Parts: sequence; structure tokens; C-alpha cells
Amino acid sequence: MTPALSPSRAADFKQCPLLFRFRTIDKLEGPPSQAAARGTLVHAVLEHLFDLPAADRTTTAAVALLEPRWRALVEERPELGTMIDGDEQLTEEAWFSGARTLVEQWFDLEDPTRLEPAARELYVETEIDGLTLRGYVDRLDIAPDGAMRVVDYKTGRSPSELFEAKALFQMKFYALVLWRIHGEVPRQLQLVYLGNSEVVRYTPDEHDLLAIERNVRAIWEAVVRAAQTGDWRPRTSRLCDWCDFRDLCPAWGGTPPPLPEGASSIALDPANSGEAQPNDE
Repeated sequence: MTPALSPSRAADFKQCPLLFRFRTIDKLEGPPSQAAARGTLVHAVLEHLFDLPAADRTTTAAVALLEPRWRALVEERPELGTMIDGDEQLTEEAWFSGARTLVEQWFDLEDPTRLEPAARELYVETEIDGLTLRGYVDRLDIAPDGAMRVVDYKTGRSPSELFEAKALFQMKFYALVLWRIHGEVPRQLQLVYLGNSEVVRYTPDEHDLLAIERNVRAIWEAVVRAAQTGDWRPRTSRLCDWCDFRDLCPAWGGTPPPLPEGASSIALDPANSGEAQPNDE
């Protein structure tokens, strides 16, 4: 089977090889996140709003999609329901109110009546030198002249310069895959931050995408070396403050679980490459 890598797993390894191990080999998951559940819901609403005729894509129509889309999501992925349970300080009404605010803020940034996306939640995949690159694009717009715009919704706030590289890496990864599929470099990468109503745009070129291709190859080579040696040493940074697995990290006095049997095969298994479903942040 051809090895595979997604932008989320590549970013995990870039950030910290031990984080990659925890998520890919040990199959550890962080605690249920109300923000993640809300992000999943908002992404679903913004995706399905475009099922409506252009004139009907109003704020009212989008807000009306919140409850039915949530019911559909929980039916499909029951674990989402646990993410908003157990918090006595957060009522379901307050949780929906937060999602509604994010949806409403999107209308200040984009006008869906003037957009006709070529694709939504688009699965993209290509192979480069025996390595499959794959992931999900939130929205792909294609202009009449064929120019592509890759759009990603973020339900948090736009990051500081310290953290923005991770988001741009993800977008350039998608751009690289689309370039290899279509033979054209996407004209624009657009990150829509609903948490503070900011749109970040970036214009990639072939130089950018060739650099990302080299970077991705190097990441995969490093993953293979780590899998062969069992050396998944941590890499500390400011991002450690937000890590769900800090208590297990030896850099912070923790002890990782023993490596499971067949750890090397698990790490390199294409089924564990990430992006089995859209990544809704």
C-alpha cells in the first residue's frame, strides 16, 4: 500500500514527533471539546447553506440550519454529543448561541448570494514520489477563467505570527495537491477566521509549493526514521501550553505509555494518515 500523509498529521510531526506518536500510534484523544463540536456544526451549516438557491442564502436561513444540522451530525457521529455534556456552566442554549454568533459573523465577511462554490468539503488526493498526500478542502471556488481559490473556515481567532505558520502550511499543502491534480497553481488561499471576523489571504506561487513539497518529503522521511528507531522524542515550544498530552510528556515530567506491538507498522499505515473525515477547527 502507498504510504499517505495529511496536513494535520504532517503538522503534528513538525510540531512534535511525540505528539504524532500519541495521536497516530497510541490513538490517544484529547478531552471532549465544546469548541471542536461547535466548529464542526458551523462548518456543516456553511457547507449546506449552499444547497439553497443564491437568493435564499440569508442569515436567517443559516441560523435555521443549526438545530437540524446538529441533529444530523450527532446521529452520524454520536461522540459529538458528549462534547457539550457534563458542563454545568454551559447550557445547550448558550452553546447554540455561540454557534449562531459565529454563523452570523460570517455574513460580515462573505456574501453567499454572490458565491457558487465548485466544491464543498472536497476530498483531494495526489501521489508524489510514492507518497500519497490527501485531505479535505472546506471550499473550492473556481472563477470563469479557471482560477482556483482555496477557502478554509476557522471558528477560532486569527493567530499571532507565532502560530500562523501552521495554518498557512495546511493551506499550502492543499494548494500543492490541487496543483498536482489540475496543473494550475491556485490563485488565492483564503483563511476565514470567524472568532474575530478576519480574513487572511495569501497568493502562492510555484516556488512556495515546491518548497512545501520538499518539506513534506522531509517530514515523511523523518517519520519513517522515527518509526524504524522508535525514537519519538518531544520537541518543546510555546505550543506545549495547549497540548492535550502534556501530562504524558517526559519533557514535562510525564511518562508516555509503552509503545504498542507493531508500532512501526502502525505509524506508517496509510489508514492512520489522518483526515479520515473533514477537519473542522
